[in-house]
Amino acid sequence: MNKNDATVVVALGGLGEVGKNMYVVSHKDELFIIDAGVMFPEDGLLGVDYVIQDFTYLKENEDKIKGLIITHGHEDHIGGITFLLQQIKIPVIYSPKIAIDLINKKLEEKNIGFKNLVAINKDSEIKSKYFRIEFINTTHSIPDSYCIVLHTPNGVIVETGDFKFDLTPIGPMADIHRMAKIGSEGVRLLLSDSTNALAEGFSKSESSVDETLGNIISKHRGRIIIATFASNIYRVKHIIETCRKNNRKIVVFGRSMENSIQIALNNGLIEDKTIIIEASEAKNYKNHEICILCTGSQGEPLAALARIANGTHKQVTLLPDDLVVFSSSPIPGNAAAINRVINKLYLKGVKVFTNSEFSDIHTSGHAKQEEEKLMLRIIKPEYFMPMHGEYRMLKQHADTAVNCGIPKENIFIMKNGDTLLLTKDEVKKGEPVTAGDVYVDGSRIGDIGSVIIKDRKLMSRDGILVTILNLDVKNKKLLIKPNVTTRGFVTVNENTALINKIEEKISEIVNNYLAENHYNFVDLKNIIILELNPFINNITGRRPIIMPVIMEVNVE
Repeated sequence: MNKNDATVVVALGGLGEVGKNMYVVSHKDELFIIDAGVMFPEDGLLGVDYVIQDFTYLKENEDKIKGLIITHGHEDHIGGITFLLQQIKIPVIYSPKIAIDLINKKLEEKNIGFKNLVAINKDSEIKSKYFRIEFINTTHSIPDSYCIVLHTPNGVIVETGDFKFDLTPIGPMADIHRMAKIGSEGVRLLLSDSTNALAEGFSKSESSVDETLGNIISKHRGRIIIATFASNIYRVKHIIETCRKNNRKIVVFGRSMENSIQIALNNGLIEDKTIIIEASEAKNYKNHEICILCTGSQGEPLAALARIANGTHKQVTLLPDDLVVFSSSPIPGNAAAINRVINKLYLKGVKVFTNSEFSDIHTSGHAKQEEEKLMLRIIKPEYFMPMHGEYRMLKQHADTAVNCGIPKENIFIMKNGDTLLLTKDEVKKGEPVTAGDVYVDGSRIGDIGSVIIKDRKLMSRDGILVTILNLDVKNKKLLIKPNVTTRGFVTVNENTALINKIEEKISEIVNNYLAENHYNFVDLKNIIILELNPFINNITGRRPIIMPVIMEVNVE
């Protein structure tokens, strides 16, 4: 078959990483995007706020885009929408209702006037020239989560979104019967969530977490402070309902938590808003009548819980009979930050409750191995592509698929930018497309490259040295001795001898250059950096960023 008749699947984000999910399915002149998430930067990406996808491929195919489809409202699936809309023309966004409310908040904050958001549910259907798209309820840690079924000219593609199988969920159960029906009708390709592929067994039910939290809230006789993911609306809903049963009022701290509760109220997920009080009203109640619900379960330094632990929160001071509950598990890379907050809480003398194998105060919203097997058995795909996970997670999910009877040659472990071509005859890898990481720093998108990150790392490790030169350009000589100042390198007043040596070396470099060369502003700056760097490194073992500032003076 002509490759132009192929249905093309490509990931622009979400493979080899946990975050910035974006998958693209296209056929001829039609293209649908699935999700547009962000990834939060690792510690080494100094000053970077978010990592998003490289949109080059979408720009090249902008005229084919028929819409953006959202599986659910988590940041790693919707956080990049505002950045996408600033660079690519998206005709329509199809999204679950809860996610639409969250997206609208983001659009308002960025002052983006996009209005064509279309709400989808389990009964929705999108039809185009080549596609028919339907949606199946899944269970996840946020309401309104969907699996996407794409009927294409070359077979059915199922994209699970984030999912788990919880037989006693707090919200709606995954529509296993409908999944089985799709599977029985024939699925060509399955793309499935790999986040918990390394974890054996079944994930705990949200009901077991609710029971444990219920016991804590009912038995503790002091004030309770609960930190959890603001996006875990079912967990927030249960905490509020349990507090109502135990005559505790809720005080909320953290903008994202306030937004989530407001969205839950707007959608009828939380019915009694009288239980939520202002912080100023808390003094009217006894300690055992108060529960503080806040952000900061991942140790974020500016979140409410970290400020409470540091003693810098303006409205909350820790009390000896307080109980702090972390109703969450560490996201990879956050363990150290969480432990710092926990240690500070212990130093304040309060009791801390964290999730462990002995205390069910959190469960993941992602399928473990047995649930992944169940999805594979229900959908019965001919071909399989694990998605949404680091390479080791994708590899393990692939091994799980082999154990479920999918031939190894029918499984594709892909990288961002790799393409899959589906034709009537086969499914195979195609030519890769442009994909990669784009850094967002404040309002700056994409102009923070590896060189800038390298400079920031150098400055964070070795500091910066600025030398100011007053240069008589006409007579080619220094008017006064170079002046040196530093930040993050050494303290000038306490290292006079070292600073004098550096100033003498700069004078020597400049005088030698002026004696041997025709003066050029750029050349002189470069020669100072080139010769001063090894000189400083030999003395101190450090390589600060060197910034020569040349003040050109014309002396008659």
